[in-house]
Amino acid sequence: MVTIRTMTAADAAAVAEIRVSGWRAAYTGIVPQGYLDAMDPVANAAAHRERLASGAGPVVDAVAEAAGAVVGWACYGPCRDAGRDRPPGTGELYALYVRPELIGTGVGRALWIAALEGLRKLAGHEGARVVLWVAKDNTRARRFYERAGCRPDGAERSEEYAGTAVPEVRYVLDPLRAP
Repeated sequence: MVTIRTMTAADAAAVAEIRVSGWRAAYTGIVPQGYLDAMDPVANAAAHRERLASGAGPVVDAVAEAAGAVVGWACYGPCRDAGRDRPPGTGELYALYVRPELIGTGVGRALWIAALEGLRKLAGHEGARVVLWVAKDNTRARRFYERAGCRPDGAERSEEYAGTAVPEVRYVLDPLRAP
């Protein structure tokens, strides 16, 4: 059984390990290997603790817990593209990671559903919109979001990692509806 709850500073090390192992599993062959190898879970945990302590505005961090262990993490909040080409009130899923060995067990789906509910609450109504960005070559993640009802909306961008541009596509669930 998976329980979703708000992340605390005590969860930072587990979340950082999930994020780093998730990146290494998902982005091998997409992001330069040297970048993946250099990812530091200790530094990432410190960054999470600092961000949580600062009260980083309306950003929400949620963790999935099973048998007393953190097994997944999602982060969401206001859309960073709102006002440019997305309407005000649009939410964004910034991150969703599950321990790689638990992919396909329902942990990701539980986090996704919790994030959607949280985004509805942030928007204050059921008809809210949500966007998320996915590496273009991350076919597993793209399938996950497509099965959840998201569709690419045509927007693309690139993020640079160790001098390599990694193209991303934006997905949208518009209006936000229950999966």
